[in-house]
Amino acid sequence: MQSRATFVLLLSIAGCGGADKFVEPPRLPDPAPTAAPPAAPLEPTNDAFLYLEEVSGEKALTFARAHNAVSEKQLTADASFAALQDRLFAIYSSKDRIPFPSMQNDALRNFWTDAEHPRGLWRQTTFADYKKATPAWTTLLDVDALGKAENESFVYHGAACLYPLRKKCLLKLSKGGGDADVMREFDVDKKAFVPNGFSLPEAKSRVAWKDDDTIFVATDFGTGTLTKAGYPRVVKEWKRGTPLSSATPIFEVKDTDIAATCSRDFRHGRKRDFCHRSIDFERHETFLVRDGKLVKIDKPEDADADVWDDEIILRLRSEWITGAPPVTYEKGALLAASFEGFLAGKRDFQVLFAPTPHSSLADWAGTKTRLYLDVLTDVKNQVSVWSRKPGDTSKARWSGSPIKESTASIDVTPFDPFRSDDVWLTLEDFTVPASLVLWSPTGNKRELVKQNPKFFDASDVDVKQHFATSKDGTKVPYFEVARRDRATSAPTILDAYGGFEISLSAGYSGGVGAAWLERGGVFVQANLRGGGEYGPAWHEAAMKHKRQNAYDDMIAVAEDLVKRGVTTPKTLGIMGASNGGLLTSVMLTQRPDLFGAVVSKVPLTDMQRFHKLLAGASWMSEYGDPDKPEDWSALAKYSPFHNVKRGAAYPPMFFTTSTKDDRVHPAHARKMVAKLESLGHQPLYYENIEGGHGGAADIKQRAYVDALVYTFLASRLGLSTPVKRP
Repeated sequence: MQSRATFVLLLSIAGCGGADKFVEPPRLPDPAPTAAPPAAPLEPTNDAFLYLEEVSGEKALTFARAHNAVSEKQLTADASFAALQDRLFAIYSSKDRIPFPSMQNDALRNFWTDAEHPRGLWRQTTFADYKKATPAWTTLLDVDALGKAENESFVYHGAACLYPLRKKCLLKLSKGGGDADVMREFDVDKKAFVPNGFSLPEAKSRVAWKDDDTIFVATDFGTGTLTKAGYPRVVKEWKRGTPLSSATPIFEVKDTDIAATCSRDFRHGRKRDFCHRSIDFERHETFLVRDGKLVKIDKPEDADADVWDDEIILRLRSEWITGAPPVTYEKGALLAASFEGFLAGKRDFQVLFAPTPHSSLADWAGTKTRLYLDVLTDVKNQVSVWSRKPGDTSKARWSGSPIKESTASIDVTPFDPFRSDDVWLTLEDFTVPASLVLWSPTGNKRELVKQNPKFFDASDVDVKQHFATSKDGTKVPYFEVARRDRATSAPTILDAYGGFEISLSAGYSGGVGAAWLERGGVFVQANLRGGGEYGPAWHEAAMKHKRQNAYDDMIAVAEDLVKRGVTTPKTLGIMGASNGGLLTSVMLTQRPDLFGAVVSKVPLTDMQRFHKLLAGASWMSEYGDPDKPEDWSALAKYSPFHNVKRGAAYPPMFFTTSTKDDRVHPAHARKMVAKLESLGHQPLYYENIEGGHGGAADIKQRAYVDALVYTFLASRLGLSTPVKRP
């Protein structure tokens, strides 16, 4: 790798010389005709970079520190960096943000971060007080103070609290932000951890309450108890006051599966235990625990199953022909039937949702007596509420009506599904800050309870949806967010994901607004195949050997932006994280001519070894198995690590990751950067020591890393408008 000093010297030599007369340097004599040609540079072997797979290996960390120093020195010296970091931190730590609520019996709880508490406060208040402009909060746990007291970098990962009082909680804390965490029992009344209570050391554990003195626990019990993906494959019942070693095994899955879990359903006055086998991201089995025996729910493996009151709710990922006489149910449909009747073999379903070419089911939620369906129609949410006719068991017992809201993005969260039919609606758009509305089906009552402030000036910003035509003719939607008074062409960020049936809908981002839109940049969000925007078929169209479809979709959107005059290849940047980081790394190798800058955050890059690194084995249903020749043949065509080339004209590149990311191994980013450098390229690289898969452990780190990324993009794409100070 060329040293930083040498690189700066070369830049100074190649810099502007004003009006100085050019003097041709002395020429070396021509070589003798018999002289041998210079030897071609040796191409690196992929094994040469294996040391970077040692997460905390000293050589690997030395690599990270050295690259961090180069990237930080360059990017933090930019005139806009300090102002941007301050502005982003002010947004992320704003005390005017909505404190999103979780109703826990008679208490409303919230996890909160701000400038004084970057790791956060777990706190509670009453519902009546929450509705006030400045609620009186009672702190249950100060995570910053806990970390300081124990000299540990704790990150809050949530709490599971025992129904119905919700005062005994299993609290999860990560050391540094990774997926693995420690678990400790917490007493809400005493605001303290329970002495000699339930606790587990750091692991990717899954825990749930069964009763006051029993929990379901899936964790690392020792040799042979984890899947190849690193998740628990054995679930046990653990009694209070007994050692973990004496817990009783009740369920286990294969080591080739993703994970095993068990839990108790307390809804509607029932106590039903279920165990769940995750085979891969699409396929899973569900078992009812009845009379000490496992009763398998007879459903397609790729169908999601849940119970609500006395009904089973099934969400299909593939077409299902069942019943007598046989009935065909479409992939993407939502079905309801009597749970006990289903167990007895009946297949009398009512179809609550059937997909169309333009719509898919985003989600559904159950309350005390109603169901809420959230549907995406051309990537815009529409919500309906459904109720049953009392005593009616026919296929027409459910009827629904729409909830009329005008924003493009609507998120539905039950207020208290055990005792109420009310729901929280979170409403937002790219230029509309989130509003928290309490909606009641009784009389269609709507109450605005909280609203986020405007974190950037969007008064002259428009949102438009367009459709690009992919290589095979598929219409690919994307949102374009830009100022109305912009020049014909402007620096543009194209963001996308395209995988795991995850949908990207409209959302307000103060960070994007302050760092990019307010300065005259264009932000584009693309909805590629591989996501869930149009249901399971949209996802399947870019799985395994069809993966190239997602990349063709991204190329189509980029080309459409250039064709429409929104931007140019020199001013078009792409940004993506995780699977989206794989996406942008592929774009680097497949179409470097189309982009002026590339950002890959916590990316996958080595598609030959991804299944051997941390949680990678759990993604083979998405990408394929590299050990199978037919799968590797497809993977090899786009694996970024295997497709970088010496002499290619790559645009400026910035890779980021986290040492503590125990989901996507930091080696993916490390190895990609190291190989690029060995081939003569000069990518920038930043590895946050903490942060997990999110890349940052708290809002201070998040503001810093985001400022690095947006400074890189602005400097490379020509966005020179100053950042407004907070």
